[in-house]
Amino acid sequence: MWRALRPKRFLTLGIESSCDDTAVAVLEGQSRVLSSLISSQLGLHAPYGGVVPELASRDHQERILPLLFSALSETGIKDPSHEIGLIGVTAGPGLMGSLLVGVMTAKALAQAWNLPLLGVNHLEGHLFANVIHSPELSPPFLTLLVSGGHTEVILVRAFGDYKLLGCTRDDAAGEAYDKLAKVLGLGYPGGPAIDRLAGLGNCGAFSLPVPMADTPRVEFSFSGLKTATLTLLRRLENEGVVPVEDLCASFQKAVVSVLLTKVELAVRMTGVNRVTLSGGVAANSGLRAAFLARKDWQVFLPPAQLCTDNGAMVAAAAYNGYWRGRRSGLDLSPDPALPLLSD
Repeated sequence: MWRALRPKRFLTLGIESSCDDTAVAVLEGQSRVLSSLISSQLGLHAPYGGVVPELASRDHQERILPLLFSALSETGIKDPSHEIGLIGVTAGPGLMGSLLVGVMTAKALAQAWNLPLLGVNHLEGHLFANVIHSPELSPPFLTLLVSGGHTEVILVRAFGDYKLLGCTRDDAAGEAYDKLAKVLGLGYPGGPAIDRLAGLGNCGAFSLPVPMADTPRVEFSFSGLKTATLTLLRRLENEGVVPVEDLCASFQKAVVSVLLTKVELAVRMTGVNRVTLSGGVAANSGLRAAFLARKDWQVFLPPAQLCTDNGAMVAAAAYNGYWRGRRSGLDLSPDPALPLLSD
């Protein structure tokens, strides 16, 4: 029988394995991180210029239990069955093989320790990274979720009550960064490298399109910008001079401009001016600076370590969902295309 009473100190174990980071965290309450450990696979996938699903899932299998034991040791947990109150795990979206490792591990632990289990939507986890860093954050608010696989604006009417206002038609913002970086020979992942070089360049050196800036809907497209940037690069190569820093700065300016423009539209449409950033691209210095410059918005930004995939955000989302009455059974299955649904 799963326990329903809140212990004096409620601890949540969060497990994340949706893509190429294995992560385990222990959270006290809604926002106190006791341990957050991440094993990155960047070195494993860098030679291929992107994530290789089979390699990712195998690495998760090797890393997840050592990370779990380290997290328990770091927090001084001796008897998880009595000291932990909940296990939260990313159930999707993500890579099927990677998700399976986390979900199956969480289910085994829940059964062995007789603990409640809750499958978490990865996107909701990113949203809760802001709650960890800013416990005072409360709905309603808008979040711009930007990563290698997602670019969307979500209205959080209440925790568990979400409305998708718009998303990308093609490439995600992070995906566009990675593709440009690959052509420039900057390695994988491309976002941090382009961001660093953009800080050294002149963002006004080249005029690049700001896709869909004038449309009346909250929607994004980065394929045209990617093509325009690659066309410019080929021209510069033919001329014999490629100012990489200026090219990166101009590209980043265009990406940030379209993201900012669509959040502005969402603010006008909803009347909500409390705005958050979430997802891996939320660590981008240009995007963060543009948001912080908006004095007409109440802006919340998670620290860089909470932007990338991590177990703490999963634990925070699970904790909140658990006390909203959500539960998962031992029949929990991962869903690579899991939508972000309201309760």
